[in-house]
Amino acid sequence: MKSSIIEIKPVVSKADRKAFVKVLWKIYQGEPNWIPPLIMERMDAIDEKKNPYFQHAEVKMWIAYKEDEPVGRISAQIDELVEKYHGVKTGHYGFFDCVDDQSVANALFDTAARWLKEKGMVEMIGPFSLSINEETGMLIEGFDTPPMLMMGHARPYFEKLVTNYGLKKVKDTWAYTLDITKKVLSPVMQKLVDRAIDRGQVKFRPINMDKYEEELKIILDIFNDAWVDNWKYIPFTQAELDHAVKELKMIIREDFTYIAEVDGVPQAMMVTLPNINEIIKDFNGKLFPFGIFKLLWRLKIRPSFKTVRVPLMGVRTEYQNSRLSGIMSLGLFEACRLTATKIGCEEAELSWVLEENTRLSKLLLEVGCVKYKTYRLFQKDL
Repeated sequence: MKSSIIEIKPVVSKADRKAFVKVLWKIYQGEPNWIPPLIMERMDAIDEKKNPYFQHAEVKMWIAYKEDEPVGRISAQIDELVEKYHGVKTGHYGFFDCVDDQSVANALFDTAARWLKEKGMVEMIGPFSLSINEETGMLIEGFDTPPMLMMGHARPYFEKLVTNYGLKKVKDTWAYTLDITKKVLSPVMQKLVDRAIDRGQVKFRPINMDKYEEELKIILDIFNDAWVDNWKYIPFTQAELDHAVKELKMIIREDFTYIAEVDGVPQAMMVTLPNINEIIKDFNGKLFPFGIFKLLWRLKIRPSFKTVRVPLMGVRTEYQNSRLSGIMSLGLFEACRLTATKIGCEEAELSWVLEENTRLSKLLLEVGCVKYKTYRLFQKDL
C-alpha cells in the first residue's frame, strides 16, 4: 500500500541528481509553454565537480515524495560571497517546483529554511538557481509564452504556494520583448550614433572568434564592472569566468556579439544568443543519440531559430552617467539587430532588468521594447 505521508529526501548521488531534474516532467505535464531542459546540462549545473559556483557555496537539494511519487523539489544554498559583498548572513533557495499542494510546498520550504537556520543564516531569499548570475526569480506574469534561453518557467499557482508559506516580495525583475524586424532607432537616435562614429568618439565591432577567450573575458569584465551597484550583485569569480567562456563557445556567434570602444578601449558590450529553447523544444530533454546533430544543424549549419535573447549588456561605470553611455547602448542595439535579422530572426528578449533600473527601462521602451514577463524574488526572516 502506498503511503500518503510526505517524504523529503536529500539529493546525494548521481541518480538522485537525475531524479531532481526529472521532477519537472511531472510538475509541467500538459503545460504547452514549458520547454523540457537538456537533462545532461541541468545535471552538470548541479554537480559540484562541474560547476565552479560550488567552490564558494554550500548547496543542499531535496526531492519531495508523496505516495512514492516525486511531487516537488527545492535547493538551499549558502554563498560565502554574499556575506563578503553585502555583510548579511543571507541564505538562498532555488529550484522550487511543486505540485499544487500547500502541504508539500510547506514541507519543502521548512526543510530548506531549517537547514539554512542551522547554518546561521538570518534570512532566506530566492529563488536563485543557483546564483544571481544564473536563473533568477520566479515567473509571476507572462505564462502565455515559453521561456527563453536560461530563463525559468512556472505554474501560475506557484506564487500562492510561496506567499502562503510566508515568503514576501523583495524584488521584481522584468523581461522585455522586441520586434527586431523593425528599425529600433529613430532618425534622431541614428543621427547621434552616426555622428559619434564619424567623429571617432566610439567604435562598434563584433567579437573576433580567433581571439575568443580574450574577447569573452573582456565582455565578462565589463559586466562585472557595469553591474557592481546592482541589487545583491555578486561578481563572477575567475573560475566562473573561465567556465562561462567554455560553456558559451558552442552557441555564441561573433556577428551577434558586439563591443563598443572609446579611444580603442572596450567600454560597453552586448551579447545576443540564439534562443536554444526554441531549438530543443522537441528533444524532450535528450541530447543523444540524435539531438546533438539536430542542435548543430539548427544552430550552426542551417539556422532555423527566429528568437534570440540578450542576457548580457553593460556600460562601464565610468561612462554610465555620460552622454556616450546612451549612444553606445543604442549603437549596440542596432548592430546586433541588423546581424540577427540577416539570418531570419524576428524577436529578441532583453532580460533581466531590475524594477528600479529606470534608466535602462526607459531606454528599452524608447527603442520599442514591451515588458512581457515578470520574475519575482521572495524573502523570509529565519
